[in-house]
Amino acid sequence: MLSIGIFAFHDVEVLDFAGPYEVFTTASRVHARQTTAQTPLFQVHCIAQTLEPIKARAGLVILPDTMTSQAPPLDLLIIPGGVVTQEFNKQSTIEWIKKMSRTVPIVASVCTGAFLLAQAGLMYNKRVTTHWEDCRELQTMFPQLIVDGLQRWIDHGHIVTSAGISAGIDMSLHLVERLVHRELAAQAARQMQYDNANF
Repeated sequence: MLSIGIFAFHDVEVLDFAGPYEVFTTASRVHARQTTAQTPLFQVHCIAQTLEPIKARAGLVILPDTMTSQAPPLDLLIIPGGVVTQEFNKQSTIEWIKKMSRTVPIVASVCTGAFLLAQAGLMYNKRVTTHWEDCRELQTMFPQLIVDGLQRWIDHGHIVTSAGISAGIDMSLHLVERLVHRELAAQAARQMQYDNANF
């Protein structure tokens, strides 16, 4: 079983969070139909600083199941975007991301989640992407980065970034391929009727 953590915070963009959540849980369902495994292939955790309800951007309420202080060992940590200003300036969030990056094999961002990875010092001199509308600001704030707004996702091994909102689905399908195999990613995309997938 592979453990996936998705960080939730107030004003998180709904699809930044829900897109990857859907990809990994759908991949687990597809995999379960094809095997006799008793445990899901991916266990997806909604991680927040407390267990209090999170109000996402546009008002959707998310109920976290794990606190940052009790996060289990992860194979992948996803930092979504949205209105990230509060988290960007919150030392506890940035320190937690830094700490997790030391042990989690893959740390990924969706959209403006890239600002949080940059603030945590995880992307020095890397080519990265984010939402096209925020590329100039990311480049200005972190001139040591090479910001490429033309890519849907960019994979550096330990650090993976994706462009805006729906691009997080593309990145997550890529990570299913990387963590398991291409056929499962293609099957998950078909199950989701996600026609943008490059399979």
